Amino acid sequence: MLDGNVARRKLPLRTTEYCIWDTELKGFGLRVRPSGKYLWFVRVRHRDKQRRYTLGSTEELDAVLARSQARRLLAEVALDGLPKRVVVKATPTMDDFVETYWPDLARGWKPRTVTRNMNAWKLQLKAPFGACRVADITRADVVRWRDGCAGESEAQFNRAVPVLASLMKYAEALHLRRKGSNPCRGISRYKREAKERYLTPLEYRRIGKELAEDEAAFPGEVAIVRLLLLTGARVSEIRDLQYEWVKPPRLVLPDSKTGPKIIWLNSKALAILEAVPRIDGCPFVFPNRKRTKPMLLDPWWSKFRRRCALPDVRIHDLRHSFASAAIMDNVPLATIGKLLGHVLPETTAKYAHLADEVIADAAQRVSGSLASAIGLRQ
Repeated sequence: MLDGNVARRKLPLRTTEYCIWDTELKGFGLRVRPSGKYLWFVRVRHRDKQRRYTLGSTEELDAVLARSQARRLLAEVALDGLPKRVVVKATPTMDDFVETYWPDLARGWKPRTVTRNMNAWKLQLKAPFGACRVADITRADVVRWRDGCAGESEAQFNRAVPVLASLMKYAEALHLRRKGSNPCRGISRYKREAKERYLTPLEYRRIGKELAEDEAAFPGEVAIVRLLLLTGARVSEIRDLQYEWVKPPRLVLPDSKTGPKIIWLNSKALAILEAVPRIDGCPFVFPNRKRTKPMLLDPWWSKFRRRCALPDVRIHDLRHSFASAAIMDNVPLATIGKLLGHVLPETTAKYAHLADEVIADAAQRVSGSLASAIGLRQ
């Protein structure tokens, strides 16, 4: 039987190519070329004609996968009889597929999405699927990969599985997979505890004090954080801000995570923007030192939050805290959704529990007043 042990042997070379036939699967064989290259192949009899299909070299295809492909091709030919031409071809490996078609697939993504998805391919998907043929990836393969990610790699799986699903969907569009055969369909993601961190009044004061001390040395970084606190915007929406988008009393962004967006500015936020010095010829409000790109905020923020004794606070938590403060001031959820730029109401609904806390606190205060009025002990 042709297996991995046979493929790894140094088989004798001849002046002409010769074949080694498998003893269990009729038609499956291994070609040995004078150059020393070994190729898996399958020979089928299709409509009274002998045809031979090369499946791939032993370097790119292991024996188990080659045997599986040969068995599939033999079965398709054996079941032929429908009034259509049977197309029997070996699909490319996922490595080759990504290298060839990634630019086409990524054309509809935003630049940051392209970078994030490519990292998911390189770090999570390439190892388990890179050598597999596009048409041979099954649901069982995806399930085994998912189970192998249990524990520390659950978050990486959740980010990577949509990328694999997109690749499989595009393969279907190119007729490299059967329509409706996406192996990622119905694969559940790992349930992760939502990271929602809200600043307390004491923590706000601590951040405000540290911002004031850093203002002279890091004016741009301080201005960005203050604007994030006052607007609830995403960090990229303020950090990457360009002067042509500043149209007081609002910022008119041509694009964001959810598409074009308007950020309304209060008087404090307007004052901060007006105080930022403008650099001639630079389109960015907060440029880097070379004036070619927006500044990089992460290095400063990591040190800053430790000085504030808030090592667990992410910069995105400032957006959550803005929503929390708005709810405490009895701003309706629908209005908060407009301020944050949420497209779907259910996105804002995750803050509903905060509104429930406000109502419960009000009920407690009202009951306390009524209890005093009717002579009950509190």
